[in-house]
Amino acid sequence: MPAGLSTVSLSIAAPAIVALSTILLAVAVSTLPAFADERVPEAVQAGAETTVGSAAREALNEPLFSVVDKTRLAASGNPHDYFSFAPYWWPDPESEDGLPYLRRDGHYNPATRGDATDKQRMIDFIDTVNALTQAYVTTRDERYASRAVVQLRHWFLNPDTRMAPNLRYAQAIPGRVDGRGIGIIESRLLIGLTRSIEQLEKASAMDSKTLAGLQRWYADYLQWMLSSDNGHDEQAKANNHGTWYDAQVVTFARFTDQPAIAGRQLDHALDRLDAQFRVDGSQPLELERTRPWHYANFNLEAWSILLDQAAAMDVDWPRGEARDKLATAYGWIVDHAARPDDWPFKELHGFHPEQAATNLIVARRHGLIAGRPVDALIARWTPIDDATTAAIFDLPPFDAGTG
Repeated sequence: MPAGLSTVSLSIAAPAIVALSTILLAVAVSTLPAFADERVPEAVQAGAETTVGSAAREALNEPLFSVVDKTRLAASGNPHDYFSFAPYWWPDPESEDGLPYLRRDGHYNPATRGDATDKQRMIDFIDTVNALTQAYVTTRDERYASRAVVQLRHWFLNPDTRMAPNLRYAQAIPGRVDGRGIGIIESRLLIGLTRSIEQLEKASAMDSKTLAGLQRWYADYLQWMLSSDNGHDEQAKANNHGTWYDAQVVTFARFTDQPAIAGRQLDHALDRLDAQFRVDGSQPLELERTRPWHYANFNLEAWSILLDQAAAMDVDWPRGEARDKLATAYGWIVDHAARPDDWPFKELHGFHPEQAATNLIVARRHGLIAGRPVDALIARWTPIDDATTAAIFDLPPFDAGTG
């Protein structure tokens, strides 16, 4: 996997404050046209391009990734079916064969990311394509685009190596279930990949047949999400799983030119607000977890994607009371990120306020939060001057004195 760039989560993991500026700049290269804004100093652009280029050179040498390379098959026996284990489930130490697995919330079983299953393989595939695409965007070197397209064809289109468009066997629990609806959260990684595909459209390697094939695969996967028992189960989840389902449906529908489906899902997402957020903006369903700060931000990341997708569709969303509720939720995050010593919840891996960085940038861009406290946090986590930060992330001018 290319070093320095990850699509697993939009949150920036602590304690990477020193590297945060270049990582966020690399993200900006791939997602925001404002990165090319003349207000961004050449030295800052060059620093980001260096970060992107280093990852891309490594990505050029990555092998081709495919779901058929796993060493253990799903219950279907079909190597083309994506297969993964639930991350927080472990062998029963009291059982001779370890079955059935037992849950340990927040404790990641490293075996779930091994060669036997597809989870880490898909992460590495998407990281590789995104790194190559970012390099193509910044350099217009067709070598990067060509390799990215080859990776995409190998994963999605080639008959011998393609992934079937479903996650029926995601997050299986040995001894309990062959796959679960909540496994659909693993395909959230495909959200960012749509942006890379869009950015590769002008590359000579991306012919119309390949592009149409990729869009067809996404359309087939979206149809599976909307019609399968797994999809219905995930949509019914009240917590972050439901929000990430919404973010995927809206993104994949927009990517495959199905605006009616995207619009309906945006409306459906707003039905989650009362269950997810208290009047003060806190998130009871996420705060009960062993990593409450992570999960509160993780849920808001899905809302952040919905905000960006609605804007890309030129849809005024959310409005009225719904907008106020969501703004309060982002404000709650700002308040606690600004006062880390006052965090009242027990954390399995400690409290790291900078994990909120991307959420605050997106909410600031869409006008849900503003003012000196949030600007000060963004300025602290992106140690470049305020005007440059605002230009890179397409933000309104910073409040004076953020320092």
